[in-house]
Amino acid sequence: MHPRPLRETRMGKSINLNKMQFIKKIVFNYKKHAMVALMISAIVVTNMFFSNKQSQTYVQPFYAENSDKMVGSAACKTCHKAIYESHVNTAHFNDSKVADLKSVKGSFANGQNVFNYNLFMNVAMIKDGKKLIQSARIGGEEVQRAGFDLVIGSGRKGQSYLYWDNNKLFQLPISYYTATNSWCNSPGFPNFVYYERPIPLNCLECHSTYAKTINEQEEFVEYDKKALVLGIDCERCHGAGGDHVAYQVANPKDTVGRYIVNTAHKDRQVRLDGCALCHSGIREPLKPPFSFKVGDTLNHFSVGKTISHQADTLDVHGNQYGLLAASKCFLQSTQMDCSSCHNVHKNEFNDPKLYSQRCMSCHNQPSQTSCTVKVDKKIILSDNCIDCHMPILASKKIQLNVSGAQKLQPDYIRTHFISIYREESKKFLEK
Repeated sequence: MHPRPLRETRMGKSINLNKMQFIKKIVFNYKKHAMVALMISAIVVTNMFFSNKQSQTYVQPFYAENSDKMVGSAACKTCHKAIYESHVNTAHFNDSKVADLKSVKGSFANGQNVFNYNLFMNVAMIKDGKKLIQSARIGGEEVQRAGFDLVIGSGRKGQSYLYWDNNKLFQLPISYYTATNSWCNSPGFPNFVYYERPIPLNCLECHSTYAKTINEQEEFVEYDKKALVLGIDCERCHGAGGDHVAYQVANPKDTVGRYIVNTAHKDRQVRLDGCALCHSGIREPLKPPFSFKVGDTLNHFSVGKTISHQADTLDVHGNQYGLLAASKCFLQSTQMDCSSCHNVHKNEFNDPKLYSQRCMSCHNQPSQTSCTVKVDKKIILSDNCIDCHMPILASKKIQLNVSGAQKLQPDYIRTHFISIYREESKKFLEK
């Protein structure tokens, strides 16, 4: 496989340069911008490395079974109006969408629209007519640009952005971090301009409802744009709804859902597997993405890392299932699963009291451990269990380069390892 040609853009026109031409251009401009030339040389070397390393694993065309029977979430609204109207406000449903000024959270205002790598190199987020652009500049001169085409992430914690190159998808170099309300270097990217990270099918498996490929031999996977279903909608968890809708419309008096997946009556591990597909960290694939359907046994499709029961080996980011499964609450229960705490049909973000009520649904029983901490009478501990026992912690894996910051900033996320955190509890009680 050969790396993608380096591209230089001037006034919206893309010019393909082979590596020798690109290096000659560097030498020609060296006297004018010696430091800039050195940085561009690093880009050439890194492009060779990243392009070869990140070539698409799955290149065979993939068509999910029953994908032709998908009807879209709106078809569920007639019979499930309240659930539908609630679900469309969740982070899952809004996890991917078409990019526009409404869906992109970062600012395009002057003074707030530039991410600086250093004194010489930056990326400006600009509006070019109706198009939103990430424009890379070295020494004040634009060297590459690409448009915001798709948004990945609801914006609750942050967003990343993708652009189309014909039928191929690539990630843009700059993302958005909600905690600082600012642009940041896309996680895992080198600390300079880089537009060449391809988006494989397994990324879309967890950030969309459905996608299918159309190529066999290309270096990078190509997608059928018309088949892409953005967001995590009803059919991602309940299966294609065509047969279900047709049957229920023809048999309105039958109140038992037919031809649809409902895990409520399945075994605990089956219920957990539906969430673990995307919430158990990096998994080793056994079958192509989108092969797994909720209700299947996940280990037949991919294998996760062995769950450790040592808290210091579990990172707060990326493996919520592993963290939960290592917790005493989970190990001492036969029925506890993700839905014991989460109602995926509702937006319940940042509501400690609500989640704590779910803790107390078990911990108010005589056989269950109760909190023994002595506190001021003004504090009702049962209104906030989670800031002590599931605190927000810094990730060891996700470090963000926020423009203007002196050092990398860790992402923060609420841990799913339920335990006693004495230092965090002390901070909570001192507030």
